[in-house]
Amino acid sequence: MVLLNKDKKKGNTQKKWILRNDGTPETLQAVRTISQQIGVSPVMAQLLVNRGYRTPASASAFIRMESELLANPLELADIEPAVSRIRRAVEQGEKIAVYGDYDVDGVTATCTLYLYLTSLGADVKYYIPSRNGEGYGVSVKAIDTLASAGVRLIITVDTGITAIDEVAYAKSIGVDFVISDHHECRPELPKAEAVVNPHRPDCRYPFKDLAGVGVVFKLICAYEEITTGDSRRECVARLCHAYADLVAIGTIADVMPLREENKLIVKYGLMQIEKRRRIGLSALIEASVSKNDTPSRRRSEPKITSGMIGFTIAPRLNAAGRVRNASLAVDLLLSETKEKADALANELCEANKERQNEENRIMQEAFAKIEAEHRFETDTVIVLDADDWHQGVIGIVASRVTERYGLPSILITFEGNGALHKEEDMGKGSGRSIRGLNLVEGLLYCSDTLAKHGGHALAAGLSVTRGNLPAFRKKINEYAATHLTEEDLIPTVEADCILTMEQINMNLASELRLLEPYGVENPSPVFALMGVRVENIAAVGNGKHTRMTLCEGEKHINAMYFSHSPADIDLLVGEKTDILFSIDINEWNGKNTVQLTVKDIRHSVLENAQKETQRERFFSILGGAKIEEARDVIPVRDDFAAVYNVVRSSIKEGERTLPLRVLRSRLHTVGKDMGYIKLRVVLAVFEEMKLLQAEETEQDVFSFSLCQTSVKIDLEKSGILRALRDNVVF
Repeated sequence: MVLLNKDKKKGNTQKKWILRNDGTPETLQAVRTISQQIGVSPVMAQLLVNRGYRTPASASAFIRMESELLANPLELADIEPAVSRIRRAVEQGEKIAVYGDYDVDGVTATCTLYLYLTSLGADVKYYIPSRNGEGYGVSVKAIDTLASAGVRLIITVDTGITAIDEVAYAKSIGVDFVISDHHECRPELPKAEAVVNPHRPDCRYPFKDLAGVGVVFKLICAYEEITTGDSRRECVARLCHAYADLVAIGTIADVMPLREENKLIVKYGLMQIEKRRRIGLSALIEASVSKNDTPSRRRSEPKITSGMIGFTIAPRLNAAGRVRNASLAVDLLLSETKEKADALANELCEANKERQNEENRIMQEAFAKIEAEHRFETDTVIVLDADDWHQGVIGIVASRVTERYGLPSILITFEGNGALHKEEDMGKGSGRSIRGLNLVEGLLYCSDTLAKHGGHALAAGLSVTRGNLPAFRKKINEYAATHLTEEDLIPTVEADCILTMEQINMNLASELRLLEPYGVENPSPVFALMGVRVENIAAVGNGKHTRMTLCEGEKHINAMYFSHSPADIDLLVGEKTDILFSIDINEWNGKNTVQLTVKDIRHSVLENAQKETQRERFFSILGGAKIEEARDVIPVRDDFAAVYNVVRSSIKEGERTLPLRVLRSRLHTVGKDMGYIKLRVVLAVFEEMKLLQAEETEQDVFSFSLCQTSVKIDLEKSGILRALRDNVVF
């Protein structure tokens, strides 16, 4: 049984910081050699070494993507039977249906195959089930609907690998299936005309991490090569030009590893998106980045990066399937007129706002349920349910829950079952996991309690009856208890290397783009700054986010911490902090500046370590210890005046009790930086000379009151000051 730290409650678990730079002589030499021989900065060389490229040749090849090749699509299991059946349908004029999923991967896969088959002159339509009405995957109802419309071949994209019974039913009524999918396979496969999935145990295709749209791309590459007789190179070039933008979006949105051929096609796809060739996609980009701009404050053209796709475009495409209908997203990407595209793009932006509002409501309810009901001492997996949560949003909220608590989470909704709470009510669930717990395998362990389940190691879906929910909750936690260690439950965040502020500039920010596109297994570089001072801190975005100005010496730089308010991070102006961050170029009104995006933040470890030492040193000095640095200990007139004025102002505002860190912060804002020992000496002298009373109510927290006096007090007569000066070592 895994016992959890109580700090998990309220999401207060401290993350463990891991530095990828091991600092060994061999690593340092590799960094120097790469930097010198291929002409990159030492920081860039360190990033390349961290990614496993330890020689100039391999580092150069990575940057230029010389080693990234598209594998032979004919190596996919069942690819030739798939091409043969589709070709027969095209040539004989059979009605074909492309059956997709309602997420971005499914939508882009649907569009890619639909457009390709249309270009061949096929009689083709597309079908995407409603998330709320039908749920995930292939259904008998959908098969009947398509069959009644004359469809004789259904090609699944990003779905279908578990549709054993449904494919058998379709065959019984004269409808064939070709399945293309990328989800984990079960021991038994559907008996379709072809099942194309790189995860098949018998599939020799070398790259297993294709998205659903990636599998579709390989399918049409194989079709093109087999049916045209052109070289593989010619076929790939043609199809990349036509569809790489869609493949890139689906691959990024489904969080596939950006290595090998995924990296290559995403790189090319982003370049295609920059050209704004696809009318619907161009309209969505325009609507996404200009919604809140006024004519006088227009943004410059957005840089098309994997991050921009993942955080701006993909959520809007996803919103269609989550709160409306995924067909909206398909219609947008298939749009042929600007008027239609603009209207659909605006509708998707509105759907995204609706999704965000619903997400926030469910998230707050979920957090409240967790704090009130979850047994942190015994249950490793958070399992929540409700009757009115929107099925299309619970997956996003599960991600937020897992991020906050560092635990696997599964959210289940019984939406649409009515108020009677019957045992047979069917709930739809969505889960997110952490490193160390494969959610697909965990759900398989619980399969006797579930009606349906499937997905990926870190994200999966399920269906469960209300009556089976307690048994499922018990079994999934039973599975987790035997598969997760204490170390797995400590959230970690990694940094590539430590920088100084002097190293952070536009040259470095521009050079980092050599590593793009970023994604899983090629993450955006994360750096550390240690012991930098907080010069300014403010809430932005209606209090949801924090903007900070950090300084080191004379250098200042702005940083944004999204989804964290100033209260969340508990830092004061003047205090020192350690931060983990990525480097961004902020483009606004034609001006480019470097901005840091904070990944994690904490009080300076070095400064915290010094606090107890400084406290002990203060009492030692009062006891007669020798003083080597008088300026750090013995206050002057301006020091006394600054402290007295700040304390007096605080008392006037009704604040009589102040932690020393707050007092030091307020001194910093009036231009007086004062160390712990000197501040304690000032307070001790004030008490001695009866200028004010400073009672330490708890460690380093003081209750203040001003003393009434009618005579001028000469602080130079202080016995404490005289004794300290006598102990100065010259």
